Amino acid sequence: MLVLSRRPGEALRFGDEIEITVVEVKGDMVRLGIDAPRTVQVWRKELWEAIVAENRKAAEETATPEIPLTPAKGGVSDLIATKKSVSGLIAKKRKSPRDEADKDHKPDRQDKD
Repeated sequence: MLVLSRRPGEALRFGDEIEITVVEVKGDMVRLGIDAPRTVQVWRKELWEAIVAENRKAAEETATPEIPLTPAKGGVSDLIATKKSVSGLIAKKRKSPRDEADKDHKPDRQDKD
């Protein structure tokens, strides 16, 4: 594991598209800002592990190999739509500003006759 030290306002880059900035440090809490394309999934580790565990449990109970053991590529909303096995976990998830922005987004479209 690579261990780095950063101060508030300093950042780390991952490739050309991902930047993580230390926004604030208060006591033992660190606030991070993540700038990444929408196609990149960002999960809190404890939520990721809970989803994987719930999916494994559901897969064992139903014995159907098509249930994904990791969260769906499209994120939490796709996981809800495709598999109900994590509905209890998802119901507890708070809506983020990013979720609200996605809901109101209408893609640009030009119809040609």
